[in-house]
Amino acid sequence: MVSDPSLIEEPLTMTAVFTTPRPLSDSTDSLLRFAMRLDATLTGLAGLGIAAAAGPISSMTGLTSAQEYVLGAAFVLYGAVVFSLTALQNLRAAGAGVVAANVVCTFAAIAVVVSGVLPLTAVGVIVTLASAVYTAVFGALQYLGVRRLA
Repeated sequence: MVSDPSLIEEPLTMTAVFTTPRPLSDSTDSLLRFAMRLDATLTGLAGLGIAAAAGPISSMTGLTSAQEYVLGAAFVLYGAVVFSLTALQNLRAAGAGVVAANVVCTFAAIAVVVSGVLPLTAVGVIVTLASAVYTAVFGALQYLGVRRLA
């Protein structure tokens, strides 16, 4: 028998605290984060393909192999940077920067075709204009994502 009441054990009770993370669809930054990650992934993969096949691609586009390789490396770098930005807690400023980069790339691609500054073949013109459409679409998606954060 125990004479000290403080030594009497109380029955164990189990309590658990569960915190449920917000679903992705409820998050205000989910569209921006998704659009940035998808843009980064697709651009990086395209860059790897361009860098790996710079020689054959250059004969189709009119650019030199070195230009194609540098373009592919730039795409890979862009993809890595944008993907790393998606890890930021506050995504608004980074998202606005990526939107601006996509807008600049869209107009730059169009300017290259219109000005004729590069000796692009018909395939090169088509690919360059397709890249302008790509950056415009992702810029628009990312812009909508930035707007949702306001």
